[in-house]
Amino acid sequence: MKGIILAGGTGSRLFPLTKVTNKHLLPVYNKPMIYYPLFAMKEAGITNIMIVSGIGHAGSFLELLGSGAQFGLKISYEVQEKAGGIAQALSLAEDFSNNEKIVVILGDNIFEDNLVEAVKDFRALPRGAKVLLKPVANPKSYGVAELEDGKITKIVEKPKDPQSDLAVVGCYMYDPQVFDVIKGLKPSGRNELEITDVNNFYLEQGTLKHEVLKGFWGDCGESFDSLMESGKLIQKSRLAHIDEALAIPADKVTESTDRPHKNLLDREEVDVFTKQK
Repeated sequence: MKGIILAGGTGSRLFPLTKVTNKHLLPVYNKPMIYYPLFAMKEAGITNIMIVSGIGHAGSFLELLGSGAQFGLKISYEVQEKAGGIAQALSLAEDFSNNEKIVVILGDNIFEDNLVEAVKDFRALPRGAKVLLKPVANPKSYGVAELEDGKITKIVEKPKDPQSDLAVVGCYMYDPQVFDVIKGLKPSGRNELEITDVNNFYLEQGTLKHEVLKGFWGDCGESFDSLMESGKLIQKSRLAHIDEALAIPADKVTESTDRPHKNLLDREEVDVFTKQK
């Protein structure tokens, strides 16, 4: 299974912080924003990852992350020459996916939850997709899922009158047909290829699964307030220590880069790190 982190876009909602810096390289508490989705992937046993970034910042990601070897990862890069929506950015990873299932994380999304079981459950599905949901205070800003009898019945992008507070967060899991789905999309009113349209395809196909997150979810790119709040939540959570987990050599992580391994931040390891400090 391959991992894809989407780190393009203009970051206009965080201007002027993003005037000369890609938003995914901004600090969130004690490390660059891009570290958090990298850790989420690695913790779930996904170590072959592609980062899709905007045309002006690919070199900055390469300088920061290199080949990924220092993190026990194999990192590839692709450039989105102009903003065209999440689905359009994802389409650039078709060759990288090599007809395998993929896990996609938006580079400005931070998850307190361990995603190991969610990825494991998706891996076991014969086909289809899986999305993660989280209750939010401002559902008008997101794709919103409506549920009935525990199943998603509809996903509406940025609804004016939300019928639910369950946002579809920036972690999507797809089977290989996703790239054919994207090729059949038409641009929205924003002239973008919408990931909500991709998810609705799987919903209509009857193969869309979901899971509701329990821990906090940070959408750092939404506003200055969300960026600051995410940092405060990280300070008090296990995520404050992920740079130590990311530094574990590749041969210490797992015998197979495609097999989930233990939680890299179990309580004992965090206590040891704290005592060493």
